Amino acid sequence: MHFEPENLDFTLSPYTGLTRKHWIEAGKYILEGVFSHVKTMDAPVLVPRYETEITYPNSHTPAWKVQAEYYEGLARSFFIAAPLISIEPDLVICGKSMRQYYKDHILRSCTPGDEQYVLSYSDMDKDSVPSFGLHTYQQTVETCAIVIGLAAARKEIWDTYTKQEQDLIASFISDYARGTTATQNWRMFNMLDLAFLNMMGYEIDRDLMREHAQAILSYYAGDGWYRDGHSFDYYSAWAFQVYAPIWCKWYGYENEPYIAAEFEKNSNELMKTYDRLFDERGYVTMWGRSCIYRNAATAPLAANFNLRHPAADPGLARRIASGALLQFFGRDDILYEGAPVLGFYGPFTPMIQSYSCAESPLWLGKAFLCLELPEDHPFWQEREKNGVWNELEEGQVLETVLDGPGLSVSDFHDNGTMILRTGKVIKRIGDDNGRWCYAKLCYNSRYPWESDLESGLSAASYVLKEPDIGKTEQINSILWSGQRDGVLYRRALFGFDSAGVMHWTSLIDLADFPVRNGLVRADKIRLFHKPADIYLGSYGFPCPDASWRLEKNGDAQAVIISGHGSDGQMRHMAMTVWSGWSDLSVEKSRGTNPDTEESFIIFAHAHREKVFAYEPYILISQIITREGDEGFSDDEVFSISEIEYTDRERCGGYGPVKLKLRSGKTQVIDFSGIEGHLSL
Repeated sequence: MHFEPENLDFTLSPYTGLTRKHWIEAGKYILEGVFSHVKTMDAPVLVPRYETEITYPNSHTPAWKVQAEYYEGLARSFFIAAPLISIEPDLVICGKSMRQYYKDHILRSCTPGDEQYVLSYSDMDKDSVPSFGLHTYQQTVETCAIVIGLAAARKEIWDTYTKQEQDLIASFISDYARGTTATQNWRMFNMLDLAFLNMMGYEIDRDLMREHAQAILSYYAGDGWYRDGHSFDYYSAWAFQVYAPIWCKWYGYENEPYIAAEFEKNSNELMKTYDRLFDERGYVTMWGRSCIYRNAATAPLAANFNLRHPAADPGLARRIASGALLQFFGRDDILYEGAPVLGFYGPFTPMIQSYSCAESPLWLGKAFLCLELPEDHPFWQEREKNGVWNELEEGQVLETVLDGPGLSVSDFHDNGTMILRTGKVIKRIGDDNGRWCYAKLCYNSRYPWESDLESGLSAASYVLKEPDIGKTEQINSILWSGQRDGVLYRRALFGFDSAGVMHWTSLIDLADFPVRNGLVRADKIRLFHKPADIYLGSYGFPCPDASWRLEKNGDAQAVIISGHGSDGQMRHMAMTVWSGWSDLSVEKSRGTNPDTEESFIIFAHAHREKVFAYEPYILISQIITREGDEGFSDDEVFSISEIEYTDRERCGGYGPVKLKLRSGKTQVIDFSGIEGHLSL
């Protein structure tokens, strides 16, 4: 049963109707589903499992990580429970006092000998082989959630422990704070542990704190984004840009003013453009790893208000947070027996990672940290705003190019979608999940990415098939070259291996730009092996009742597909191809789309025969989408009226290519200079 808020307030919240009261109700709604499986006050927070091969614990799981599942359930649900306990100290869920439950189980998790003791860092590391003190453990992640919750419910829980109990918990937290951590966003966990201990009067290693903090600053790439490992994704938002403002408030402003000022500046820089990553409804886009955390992507909007000089717009921040909440909890399929499933919407195995367990999706509880803001805070009192979506005019597309993280964000007035184009991506060969999460050509807020079909073809991506050697290659790396004269330039590489030589790697130079309801591509193929078949997939179309037709206009051809989405609304998608392509087809797939069991993908196909031959290089295509009863006009489907090449053979091997659009606009594609500006 999905979340059904009552007595909506469209005066204060004209877009969602949600107020602080509804957020409190939503938090209780989630806890009730989770605690329906916690049968007694002594039982841990564990929810039913339906997947046991990828997620832990499984047959390959070490004993220490079995205990980590207990801690994940406890800590991540505490994200939601702690602010609710602070608001309503006598809160009872499923017959259990939340204040007493979490007080008891946090203590038990830190107490050696208890069956729910989750093991200290030292306990685990002493048995590691070899024991170099260089091992990392899941429990480090969860200690941070515990201290955030204890700070939120300090009066109701932490202050009610005896001094001996506080010391026991502090010693446990300190052990992880001082332990080895992953050299990416995990450093923030250690920093918040140390900051909490300092705030509670315990001695800490301030040099260790400074070491972690300087490292976090070194990961900053600009435009409000931090690099996580070698990736850019929502971890920049729900880790760096949630924890850093809390750290500033707890520790940084007083003890490390320079670093705190940098964190504040970086958070405020994110606030300048972060709202544009959410579409007109406030929807989160399925992109990057750990998408099971869903609307946690909205958490930095509220976290910004932990700063002394926040830049977030309160009415806009709440509107996005509430829109994303409804995106997920307005659906029935997001829950499995009451608990959030391992998926984006319903259960979806292709997107889950081995570091997750059944309780991991409760990380979405970070979105509920907004409830730590008091009732009279502007976040709750200002009228909802819809930011740039109210400023766009008919036919307008707002583009935001972020060179730091290599992201291009396009907000489309006419269909209300957000399309994200990424660069600075490198994934190892065979990492299918990594390709889907990061290396699609673009990510659409209404059309989540689709995993590969049995045929090896892929939605929103190119696939290269070399029939004479029986080889299929996928894009596993995208390099960023930036935007020039309205065109975004990138490079996509097939089966890239850093140990190999670049000139034996097939690639496609990417050039794309927005039109009213989508993107036009004019990409240049650079293949070292032929014969080859090249395929380009549309977004997955999650409408099981879809029907389609083929239309032609001169040398151009298009497939137009329509059907009803999971929300019952009519959807339309059109894929058009011009020069360079030979044909279009539609394939039906099952189990590859996170929105519906059955989906359809349109594929464009081209064939190149000779290794050294002057054949068409430029592949011109367009994908547009729309929702509602109205379909597309001919001018939208066949948006290009004329193509001018520099070379007389009209292959696009050299020189600019000029695209004249029916809108009256002319777009020039010029790959000269891309080589010298590639970055990762």
